[in-house]
Amino acid sequence: MPLLLILFIGSGCAALIYEIVWFQLLQLVIGSSVVSLGVLLGTFMGGMCLGSLLLPRAVSPRHHPLRVYATLEFGIGLIGLLILWGMPLIGGIYTAWAGPGVAGLFVRGIVAAVCLLPPTLLMGATLPAVARWVETTPQGVSWLGFFYGGNIAGAVIGSLTAGFYLLRVYDTAVATYVAVALNFLVAAIGFLISRMVPAGATQPAASPAMNVKGAAGAWAVYVAIGLSGATALAAEVIWTRILSLLFGATVYTFSLILAVFLIGLGIGSSLGAALGRGLRRPRVALGICQALLCAAIAWTAYVTTQSLPFWPINPSLAITPWFTMQLDLVLCLWAVLPAAILWGASFPLALASVASPGQDPARLVGGVYAANTVGAIVGSLAASFVLVAWIGSQHAQQVLIVASLVSALLVLAWGVADQERMSNTAQWLTTGGLIAGAAVAVLLARSVPEVPGVLIAYGRYTATRNGQDKIIYKDEGMTA
Repeated sequence: MPLLLILFIGSGCAALIYEIVWFQLLQLVIGSSVVSLGVLLGTFMGGMCLGSLLLPRAVSPRHHPLRVYATLEFGIGLIGLLILWGMPLIGGIYTAWAGPGVAGLFVRGIVAAVCLLPPTLLMGATLPAVARWVETTPQGVSWLGFFYGGNIAGAVIGSLTAGFYLLRVYDTAVATYVAVALNFLVAAIGFLISRMVPAGATQPAASPAMNVKGAAGAWAVYVAIGLSGATALAAEVIWTRILSLLFGATVYTFSLILAVFLIGLGIGSSLGAALGRGLRRPRVALGICQALLCAAIAWTAYVTTQSLPFWPINPSLAITPWFTMQLDLVLCLWAVLPAAILWGASFPLALASVASPGQDPARLVGGVYAANTVGAIVGSLAASFVLVAWIGSQHAQQVLIVASLVSALLVLAWGVADQERMSNTAQWLTTGGLIAGAAVAVLLARSVPEVPGVLIAYGRYTATRNGQDKIIYKDEGMTA
């Protein structure tokens, strides 16, 4: 199991290098507009969602889980090479056929699907494939949480390596070769382990008892983890937008914010996996986690607009840009990390909430992972194209707090109803607690501040210029 954790770290590192490189390459082909990036993001995450759902249905449990995993990793590396070498041909086809309006958008989607769907299908299938190596017990499900956390830890390394080193010192070809080498190395080690340890030594993967009925009320958990994914990606879009005012809209800023977000997800998933081992009611813990997100989102909304821009720091005193980046890292950790940890902890707690002994682990992981990913797709696209342009960053963050509240109430209500018969006093206390928590969340939503005009005007120099000028106009749209 610890060796598999290391393999998932390598796999996550390669995946984020690919993501950054492919987005760079496809932006050169289909443009870097908000619409293009929305198509790219939706295709990338949609492929991972389909992969997690299709693998349990397409691959029999009789196959060795690690052999399946190694084959997937080898396929990802092979397709990575094909995309790098075939991009000029794809660019020529797009240039010849693309046009304005709906037809052009359709061609963009086709190009993105041709490039991104094959590798992302395989990426999404890796965790369900390895899930058949473990049992659907609290201990086994906790290992899935650790694998998820290891994959995110590797993603942090990959995003920072690609953004700050590979693409800065070398080019997209070298970055792709590094990712391909990681995939092939992980595949080779996976094949080696599968030859050393037979499938029957792990768990009864070939057992016919795979169609075990899931936990009662599991739909509430799937809805909650979907809402969790939606709020996470929507918040990432909005907070990247606001923090880019403070840090500057550069490639380094995006890599830094993405890395901090992933660090929080990795810490949270590891904590959630550790807690899931001994919790009798993981569903209640999941609800509490979603409730705490209301406070965490409000914290970030306040810090990014009313605190960090006004820290008494003059950036012009830095003698090297690396000092400025270190400062940006500290500011980003202070603002984003609490919410990211809670979102990361939600995934393993959701797995523990719907797991039943004897259930097919691949179907268990695939279902939860797909629900989370579908929510992430909806959240990212809704924030990019609808919420920010329609109601602005301030009200969009209020919507996220309300969505987290709905998720928490849904899971906690079903979690309490699923318990043994409670006394009248316990029922009244529980109901009162839920009402009080909902009231606090509504107050937190009302307290979300707007983006100050001085931050829009002066960015990281806000503290040095505050009060010296009168801002007469500010507005927010889809792209600016």
